[in-house]
Amino acid sequence: MGLSKIKIGSFVELHDERCNMPNLTVWDVSGINKDKEFFEPSKQVGVDTSNYKIVPPSYFACNLMHVGRDVVLPISLNHTEKNKIVSPAYTVFKIKDKNNLIDENTIIKEYFFTLLKSNEKDRYFWFNTDSSIRDGMSWEVFCDLDIDLPPPPIQQKYVDVYNAMLANQRAYERGLEDLNTAIALSLEKFKHNAPRIQVGKLLEEIDIRNRDASITNVQGININKEFMPSVANLSDTDLTKYKVIQKDQFAYSAMQTGRDECIRIALFHEDSPVIISPAYSVLRVINDIALSEYIMLWFSRSESDRYGWFISDSSIRASLELQRFYEIEIPLPTIPEQQTIVELYKSRYLIKQNINKIDNLLKDICPILIKGSFEEARKS
Repeated sequence: MGLSKIKIGSFVELHDERCNMPNLTVWDVSGINKDKEFFEPSKQVGVDTSNYKIVPPSYFACNLMHVGRDVVLPISLNHTEKNKIVSPAYTVFKIKDKNNLIDENTIIKEYFFTLLKSNEKDRYFWFNTDSSIRDGMSWEVFCDLDIDLPPPPIQQKYVDVYNAMLANQRAYERGLEDLNTAIALSLEKFKHNAPRIQVGKLLEEIDIRNRDASITNVQGININKEFMPSVANLSDTDLTKYKVIQKDQFAYSAMQTGRDECIRIALFHEDSPVIISPAYSVLRVINDIALSEYIMLWFSRSESDRYGWFISDSSIRASLELQRFYEIEIPLPTIPEQQTIVELYKSRYLIKQNINKIDNLLKDICPILIKGSFEEARKS
């Protein structure tokens, strides 16, 4: 019993299955972020995606090329019941069948994944990268690395804690899927039955600057139409020029609509104001015939994104300038009808918040679980 040292290559094997689908979009292809999670849409896809790789359920995918650049091993375990599709640059592998391993060296896939979700392990992989410009790692080097391994019963004990939290997260995700379906059906009905009105008659631009630099929380918006901390270098930035955005107001970016095939708009929900780049427009509802959440729901549809991309200009960024955005017509049902679907929207927002909280808790708890399993193994 106790801890044993084992090479990664003794319990993993490569998997190379191509999708043979040439026309996948960014929404069909997954990437892996620094938090070791799959995400969609992918940042970009190739012209021909036939060579992209399939990641079956319970299989791993990782990007060994960028370990040194990011000082992190971008790796994720497919926890879902569906195949993921990733770039051919990724390495896909699985844990070998237990029958191929010595009993004391059996490793549970969830335990291995939990083991990898720590800054300590990321530094270990980074230390073993090569001297190329990207500080990558070959599959052979990855397989030759050693890890400490408790006995399977101890692994399972701590995996059960991890799986219980993961099951909670999946329950929320299933609820989210049901809400998304209900929202989509309601919007489809309004699309055919409700009168249409131009966005410019519902929204207006406001411009309030952070004159006294009292607000330092700088946010941006992503292609998922969510606010996120700004990734820009703000060390020498004059924050007095930044725009203030309040609860129930929209941030809108005219740029890159064509590049991302997405209308960059997000509704701000928090009570405390934040600031956004001067390049953004801040919009608010100007009359009482429309609810801000309903407008946000309409522009959360992939069909709305495709239309925005279609009418974007012919500049290098394929922008959708504000005046052109104002000309878009949306169906506008009565306030009671809007309110019904807005209640679904609010429920969806709360569920997303809970999923994010569990995500953060899972990140924090993984190193604690590993430390506990090591200490228990040493005592045994």
